[in-house]
Amino acid sequence: MGVVLSFEDRVPGAEASLDDLVGLVRDDMERVNRLIVSRTGSRVTMIPEVANHLISSGGKRLRPMLTLATASLAGYGGDGHVSLAAAVEFMHTATLLHDDVVDASTMRRGKIAARLKWGNEASVLVGDFLLGQAFKMMVEVGSLPALAILSSAATIIAEGEVLQLAAAKHVETNEDEYLAVIRGKTAELFAAACEVGPVIAGRPKAELAACRSYGMNLGIAFQLVDDALDYGGTASALGKNVGDDFREGKITLPIVLCYRRGDEPEREFWRRTLERGEIGEGDVERALGILRRHRAIEDTVERARHYGKMARDALALFPGSPMKSALLGAVDFCIGRAH
Repeated sequence: MGVVLSFEDRVPGAEASLDDLVGLVRDDMERVNRLIVSRTGSRVTMIPEVANHLISSGGKRLRPMLTLATASLAGYGGDGHVSLAAAVEFMHTATLLHDDVVDASTMRRGKIAARLKWGNEASVLVGDFLLGQAFKMMVEVGSLPALAILSSAATIIAEGEVLQLAAAKHVETNEDEYLAVIRGKTAELFAAACEVGPVIAGRPKAELAACRSYGMNLGIAFQLVDDALDYGGTASALGKNVGDDFREGKITLPIVLCYRRGDEPEREFWRRTLERGEIGEGDVERALGILRRHRAIEDTVERARHYGKMARDALALFPGSPMKSALLGAVDFCIGRAH
């Protein structure tokens, strides 16, 4: 199902990796990982089994790394950032468990989805357990502002998921409506993850806003690249089946662009396959052909570049440092996944 993404102008730093960021937060991430393992423990044996199935499956843990990195950027010297980073990862893992049930997904991070192994009920309830543990760790940090940011994020993420559910199979969704979905379901957790470190460091509002803006724009760029990769990537890179968005009737930006730019026969194709779920032999290939014709994948990545630039600009008020450079490199990495 994959199609090679090829552009005249490559993303600056497309070959970038997270190595610098990983190296700078390595010691703190070891503490986060130990905390994650300890907090998944339960007398109910199914809980650690389901939780660790996903937690140990090789995710990059970008969001907790961002919490650690922005806390360091803000000069934080305590231990609270470790608990908040673990809480962020638990929130993310919970949303993945819930998403796989809603989307009836079969793969996650290259492994069979937990819902297929233990059932939908266990996936939802273990996700709830992880959310509870996340909030316990937030409370233990003792920062009401940090608790407010992450609890608000949990609400907004849920709203984003419901908004996506309402937009599912609705091919007339426009770009603004779609961006509202991904701001909620994906970018909000990036933004919160980047804001809580400076908050517990007691930094001024300008720095809090800068870190939040960095995270929000990075999160939007990250999701847009994921949208492109669903049609132009590989299963090994995605950690799920290529084309799942199409088969699940998800309306993502490449589809939004194609529907707006296409003629009536093409629009009827999207209505048949995505709205009515009537996908037959050869429809996947036809979908790819329409996407190529309208440069929808390339233009989705171009949108990601735009938000990536805004993420980079958001950090301009911070002086140069290895951590700032690593955070800028994370932007290049996220967008460079499309190549």
